[in-house]
Amino acid sequence: MAVESVRRLALLGGGFSMDNDGLLDDWVLGQARVSRPKVCFVPTASGDAPAYVDQFLSAFRPRTCEPSVLPLFRRELDDGALRKFLLSQDIVYVGGGNTANLLAVWRVHGVDQLLREAYDRGTLLCGISAGANCWAEASHTDSFGPLTFLPDGLGLLSGSVCPHYDSEAGRRTSYQAAVASGALPAGWALEDGVGALFTDGLLTETVTRTPRARVHQVEPDGKGGATERALPCLLLPEAG
Repeated sequence: MAVESVRRLALLGGGFSMDNDGLLDDWVLGQARVSRPKVCFVPTASGDAPAYVDQFLSAFRPRTCEPSVLPLFRRELDDGALRKFLLSQDIVYVGGGNTANLLAVWRVHGVDQLLREAYDRGTLLCGISAGANCWAEASHTDSFGPLTFLPDGLGLLSGSVCPHYDSEAGRRTSYQAAVASGALPAGWALEDGVGALFTDGLLTETVTRTPRARVHQVEPDGKGGATERALPCLLLPEAG
C-alpha cells in the first residue's frame, strides 16, 4: 500500500530578494526531504525578470542545493518535459510580482495542475509576496494598481494571505477591512522577515529573522470589524 506524502508549503516575508543574511532561505532549505535539494525558482509574477533570476542564482548556487529556473515567457519544455522537471523538484520557490498575472499564466501552461501534483507528492512549495499569495484560496494584492482583494488562488491553503503587512502603506487597514466585510476569508498576514510553514494545511511552524516581525492571524470579529492575533515566532539564529 502506498504511503501518502506529507504536503507542505511555506509563506515567506523575505528571502534572497529582500534580506542579506540568508536566514529565511536557509530555513526553507532545512525543510527539504533530502540533504541536497533540487530548488526550482519560478519568476512568472515578475515576467521572468532577468535580474531577479540572476539574484536567485547568485544566492542559491553557493548553497548546498541544486538550483534551477522555470521560465514560462520563453518556454523551452514541452508538456511531458515540463511535468517531469517540476515533479523532480524538492522545493519550488515562487518569486514576487503580480499575483493575478501569475495565476493566469500558470493556468495557460497547466503549471497550476502540475504544482498541485507536486504538492501531493511531497514537494515543498514556497514563495514571497505573489509567491505566497498564490497558494491560498484568496489574497490581498496590488495586482490591479490600488490595494484590493483577489478571491482567487490555487486553494492549497484554506483562507487568505496578505504579504508586506507592516511595510506597505495601507496594507494592514485594507486587509482587515476586506476580512471584516467578507470580501476575503480569514487568513494569514505576514510582516516582512517572517516565515510560516503549513503541513497538510495546518500551521506547524512560524519563524522570524528579526525580534519584532510576526505572523498574524486575522479573522472577522462578528461585529463588522476584524481581530488580529500576533503568533509567537521562533527567532532564527545567525550563522556562526
